[in-house]
Amino acid sequence: MIKTNTVTLQDALMAYLRAQGLETPLLEYRIVQAWPEVMGNTISRYTRQVFIRESKLHVQLTSAPLRQNLMMEHKRIAQKLNAHVGSYVISDVCFF
Repeated sequence: MIKTNTVTLQDALMAYLRAQGLETPLLEYRIVQAWPEVMGNTISRYTRQVFIRESKLHVQLTSAPLRQNLMMEHKRIAQKLNAHVGSYVISDVCFF
């Protein structure tokens, strides 16, 4: 009898992306795209720019009071975004 190792398509794709060095950029892209969904419409309206640099999510906001409130929750926000993509991608969130 021939034994075969069955692998799900998702696992095969992630292994390929990891081998090609594309897993991290894909997860970073998913984090940036998840910002409006995770944070909601109200915060998204005040968001001008979102990008990742050196495993930190940088978010430009147009409202100073909102920026102050979110700065107090930066670690919790990072945990929520990491949980949303199912992997540890960002270590912190910086607001400017």
